[in-house]
Amino acid sequence: MNYKETIDYLYSKLPMFTRVGAVAFKKDLHNTLAMCENLGNPQDKFKTIHVGGTNGKGSTSHMLAAIFQQAGYKTGLYTSPHLKDFRERIRINGEMVPETFVTDFVEGQQSLIEEISPSFFEVTVAMAFSFFASEKVDIAIIEVGLGGRIDSTNIITPELSVITNISLDHTNILGNTLGEIAIEKAGIIKPGVPVVIGETQEETQQVFIKKAAETNSSIIFADQKFHVENTSRDKEYLSTSIYKGTNVIYKNLKLDLSGFYQLKNVLTVLEAIAILKEKGYRITDSHIYDALNHVKALTGLQGRWQKLSENPLVICDTGHNIAGITEVMQNISKTDYERLHIVIGMVKDKDISGVLALLPVDAYYYFCQPQLERALSAIELATKAKSFSLHGQVFNTVGEAVQAAKNGATANDLIFIGGSTFVVAEVM
Repeated sequence: MNYKETIDYLYSKLPMFTRVGAVAFKKDLHNTLAMCENLGNPQDKFKTIHVGGTNGKGSTSHMLAAIFQQAGYKTGLYTSPHLKDFRERIRINGEMVPETFVTDFVEGQQSLIEEISPSFFEVTVAMAFSFFASEKVDIAIIEVGLGGRIDSTNIITPELSVITNISLDHTNILGNTLGEIAIEKAGIIKPGVPVVIGETQEETQQVFIKKAAETNSSIIFADQKFHVENTSRDKEYLSTSIYKGTNVIYKNLKLDLSGFYQLKNVLTVLEAIAILKEKGYRITDSHIYDALNHVKALTGLQGRWQKLSENPLVICDTGHNIAGITEVMQNISKTDYERLHIVIGMVKDKDISGVLALLPVDAYYYFCQPQLERALSAIELATKAKSFSLHGQVFNTVGEAVQAAKNGATANDLIFIGGSTFVVAEVM
């Protein structure tokens, strides 16, 4: 098979969570372990950092990867889902895995794939580990896919575990309370491996402390050690200073990831780096400043409060649950515009009403649906939105909705595109 045929085979043959939802989620690590055993356990041949959490784990992973790249380490990065190209999931120093590796890997593993019927994600994880091992990376940043305890990535023993935060998402799989979800996320904490928690939350703090005690792991809550001051944003960058008590640790950091929610993530990243420096990694303040200023260029990250065009200003963001949309609304509130246009689509298994309740009634809405089986129909979304006094038009495709928003906006307006990672993917 050529590359396109290989990707089509994976999409059609394997259950894929992003397409069909919870039925694709495997409830144990058996298939991942079997695939990696067949490959000679590549996950044991390079060092890793494991990053989980509900929101911010993708941005955190990319910031960590950028810092290690800038410090001269050959750095692997595994994330999900992808926006445009499957190969975005697997990168080394910002470069996507070659098409030839993908085709050769699937050809080599096809008989086992046919035998054990793994999920799309299980195959992708094994592929990433195989690629990183074959390329002899110095370190790889591994983002959890969903949950943690039984996520396919959880067969590694990392240098450090990172959990950004906990909010209600995937409740049909992970649990209906923050505490229940935290138990699943805490499953990535390994014996003797330190853990950084990004946000202190009353409902989850003791879950992490208890788990860390059980595994004899040191635990630090980043927001208890550092805080931000003197924050401002221009069109391209978020500027802030990081304090420990009354002492400034990093003055005037400039982040090219300019969403205000990145202030939480950067505290997590900086605490993670502090611990890793204690473990012997050679990372200077200069590496940190330069990397955080160029995360997108170094790693290829897209879709986080990303400006697509100006006059009118068009912004997209992949935030798609209550916590994520809350952060998006904060960003919108700090943006200058005359009228607000929101292009929105969602998937069925999210808290639709919870998200709609957060959206402004004075915006004009362009309801659409991404092209996948999990998508909530645009008509149903518009109907639900009416009960929250949100009004607009219904469109058959994301592209039509975006074009209508552009046609209806003036130069000083803001068009926001989001509600689902898959809406953003289609726009890009």
